[in-house]
Amino acid sequence: MTIFRLPAVPPRHPHDPEILRLAVPAFGALVAEPLFLLADSAIIGHLGTTELAGLGIAATILASAVSICIFLAFGTTASVARRIGAGDLRGALGLGVDGLWLAALLGGGLGIMGFAGADMIAGWFTKDAAVATQAVSYLRVSMFGLPAMLGVFAMTGVLRGLQDTKTPLKVAVAASLGNAGLNYALVYGLDMGIAGSALGTVIAQWASIGAYMIVVAGTMRAEAVSLRPSWHGVRQSFSTSAPLLIRSISLRVVIVLSTVVAARIGSPQLAAHQVAFTVWTTLALGLDAVAIAGQAIVGRLLGARDSRGAREATRRMVELSVAMGVVLGVLIFAGRDLIAPIFSSDPEVRRLLSQALIIIALMQPAAGWVFALDGVLIGAGDNRYLAGAQAITVVVFAPLAAGVLVFDLGLNGLWWAIGGWVLARLALLAWRMLGDAWAVEGATRQ
Repeated sequence: MTIFRLPAVPPRHPHDPEILRLAVPAFGALVAEPLFLLADSAIIGHLGTTELAGLGIAATILASAVSICIFLAFGTTASVARRIGAGDLRGALGLGVDGLWLAALLGGGLGIMGFAGADMIAGWFTKDAAVATQAVSYLRVSMFGLPAMLGVFAMTGVLRGLQDTKTPLKVAVAASLGNAGLNYALVYGLDMGIAGSALGTVIAQWASIGAYMIVVAGTMRAEAVSLRPSWHGVRQSFSTSAPLLIRSISLRVVIVLSTVVAARIGSPQLAAHQVAFTVWTTLALGLDAVAIAGQAIVGRLLGARDSRGAREATRRMVELSVAMGVVLGVLIFAGRDLIAPIFSSDPEVRRLLSQALIIIALMQPAAGWVFALDGVLIGAGDNRYLAGAQAITVVVFAPLAAGVLVFDLGLNGLWWAIGGWVLARLALLAWRMLGDAWAVEGATRQ
């Protein structure tokens, strides 16, 4: 199929206005989200290498708890978009209510478990008592923000499904700015150390969900959609999105394994890896802007029974996402020696980070292709295939990660292993797009 041909990106395309209308604000919102962690990294990094290494472990644990619930945004986006395409606005909003209550339940449960098990979990990553102490301090405070963060996922998914990516942008930018100011004041002004940084982020997260509730709840009331929980709907929402949960867990296994390998190599390597992965995540979420547009557009087009339009939009989104990957890769390669000093004053950490950023830069075009196809399949509701494909990539990555330790390949070897994982994802997603099974039409995917 011509979907995988990568010609020069033409200046105009019939789908460009809609893609750009959704992707540009989504880009801003997605990049603003990891600025929470980037702000933490920059502020904590100047406290010392031990604190930064502790943040690396805590951030991995926290991101694992949060990211396995990303289906609250992705699944809701696709389901709501299909309903919108089929002309069922009230049904679309009802799905949003179910997602919000599911987020509250999951956030509360994970928060309690994370707070109680912080010491044990941090011990899985490092035997360095000082690093573990910093990780636990950050982690326990952060657990109080989990219900808010998952609620933000659910509300963001509703708005994206409604083809609105501007509101999430406004909320994310405001929250990121507030987070940076709070973190600096609490860490240095009140001398709270790493716990102050976590507290600032928690406050910003609860402010975000408050803003979303003002916007979305008003719309739901206007459409006579009850905000009370429908436990049948909550269970159905979880059941429908369960394959995306498996997908998310598979992704997190790769991230956790990479952090474990970095920790086994050494503290400077772990500190550099933490910042490198934060940069990688920031770039990934930037590339994911096109994928977010894909979720909303493909879901709506398939809901309106226009599979041909969905294929045409997919082809264009692949072109744009790969081109964006090339641009981001060039920028990271050119600016790698300017990025490292922002996050650490340790010469060894800077050297290791600069080297890792070269590999990250080279991976960006392939990553752009992966994220575009991933977003399309999520928008199509092809969740079972995505779950199976991601599980296979874990099987590919695990021996590569083990080889880094066995052959003493260092941090660079670890990042080349991550590159192999990206190529495995690309191969599996591209294979699926060659057929027709993903493009099921209708208000729901039967």
